[in-house]
Amino acid sequence: MIRSLYTRVVLTFLVAVIGGTAVAFGVAIWVFKDKLYENSQIALLHFGQDIVRIYETFPLREADSFVSGMKQLSSYYIRIYDEKGQIQSFGSLGGHTTSTVTREQIKRVLDGGVVEVAATVKEPTLLGLPLQTEIGTKAMFAVPLTPSSSLFITWVLHFLAYSLIAGSLLILIAAVFLVSPLKKLTDATKRIAAGDFNVKLNIKQKSELGTLARSFEEMMRELQQLEQMRRDFVANVSHEVQSPLTSISGYAIALKQANLADTERSRYLDIIIAEARRMSKMSDSLLKLSLLESQSRQLRPVPLRLDEQIRRVIVAIQPQWSARNIRFELDMPAVTLTADHDLLNQVWTNLLGNSIKFSNDGGVINVSLKQDAKNVTVRVSDTGIGISQEDQKKIFERFFKADRSHSRKYDGSGMGLAIVKQIVSLHQGDIRVESEPGRGTAVIVILPNTTSTD
Repeated sequence: MIRSLYTRVVLTFLVAVIGGTAVAFGVAIWVFKDKLYENSQIALLHFGQDIVRIYETFPLREADSFVSGMKQLSSYYIRIYDEKGQIQSFGSLGGHTTSTVTREQIKRVLDGGVVEVAATVKEPTLLGLPLQTEIGTKAMFAVPLTPSSSLFITWVLHFLAYSLIAGSLLILIAAVFLVSPLKKLTDATKRIAAGDFNVKLNIKQKSELGTLARSFEEMMRELQQLEQMRRDFVANVSHEVQSPLTSISGYAIALKQANLADTERSRYLDIIIAEARRMSKMSDSLLKLSLLESQSRQLRPVPLRLDEQIRRVIVAIQPQWSARNIRFELDMPAVTLTADHDLLNQVWTNLLGNSIKFSNDGGVINVSLKQDAKNVTVRVSDTGIGISQEDQKKIFERFFKADRSHSRKYDGSGMGLAIVKQIVSLHQGDIRVESEPGRGTAVIVILPNTTSTD
């Protein structure tokens, strides 16, 4: 089995060239053989008639002398028979084959008839014409000096050999240009497998190979981004896990002190418990996000009153906003749609929790709900610290925190909005952020309208 694409391409082209040449040659001979035979017969007949007129016009000796000097004898061979059986020939065979003349054919021509014998594989065409001379009638037989069958076969073999050589050279050159991009793609694949994504193909072709190369380069860029995301994810997880582990380890060591007061011991234990809960929550968020991204968590859509669901979430998190004198302003008409109840509940919990977290004490959070023929739009806006334009591009990435300087004040793992975006995407919806630093943030969730208003 031939494994090399280069070899397969070359062999395929060679077979096509040789086969095509042989078939074309055979078809051409088959199509034009009648024409060729007809032309050769006409030319031979005209030549024979010219010889007859020469002998009718000139005396015998002058005619013989004239015919023996004709340049056409390089293409024809003449034999002249008299009634006594004597033979007179003009021209040279030069290794060519000639047709056999029988006694019956000679007698027929001497009697004034015409003999025409078609060419065969071994013998050329034969034409017999009577010659009228002053000493009586003679039989002239003319044959064309066509190449012999062996010479013809030799010519065909040489023709095929030259075609093979010329075609092979052209095909080898073409195959190099054809296979070269594939070799570049193969080398690039090996480098990518080794972890090197800085590969330049430099393939400028506009054919299918060029399209493949551009798709390959696009794939490399996406893989490079995925690899960077993977590294960032590992770094973020390590950082987020290291902080609570350091606290747990430090306070656990402190608890081993024998002279530690009971109040201090209790405070250390509370910190250890809080950090453990923080790690547990982060682990749960990672698992939930992983399930959502892999779509292992299938949607369980049910009809639900969206306005009532959001109100219940606000009531459930009342301890968070009432302690800071934050109030809500609601503009939510009755809206019913079909969606996954538990996942949407997670969306509103995360969004409202973020608004409360980043709002100033005594601030206001607005929640509005609108519905049209195609979509249901939920808008949650606050008057908090806001988000910069640069950070808004990354706000839905895992572990991203818009304000690292407040990471202690605003506790969280940075995965809440990543989970929200994934849940909205599973519902074939969209989410975007509008914000300015110091002027608050608005998060807009757009869901497809699957059920009409009550």
